[in-house]
Amino acid sequence: MISKPLTEDEVQRAAEQFFPLFTIVRNRMPANSTTEDTLKVMETVCGLAHKLRAENEAKLAFGFNKKNDTIKPDEC
Repeated sequence: MISKPLTEDEVQRAAEQFFPLFTIVRNRMPANSTTEDTLKVMETVCGLAHKLRAENEAKLAFGFNKKNDTIKPDEC
């Protein structure tokens, strides 16, 4: 898939979102950890964060807030 190059603004916005998260993980890593080590741990931590979010959202779904598993005709 070929797409047009990213703009400086797009990269800036992505960096503003990425680096605070990276720093959170990096600050908890051992002193001799490499950037590659931090990225690997960050991938695991973010996977766990997604899992915890899904579990939390499932706990909140009750009564009329439950997700309906049926598909409406206009959603096909």
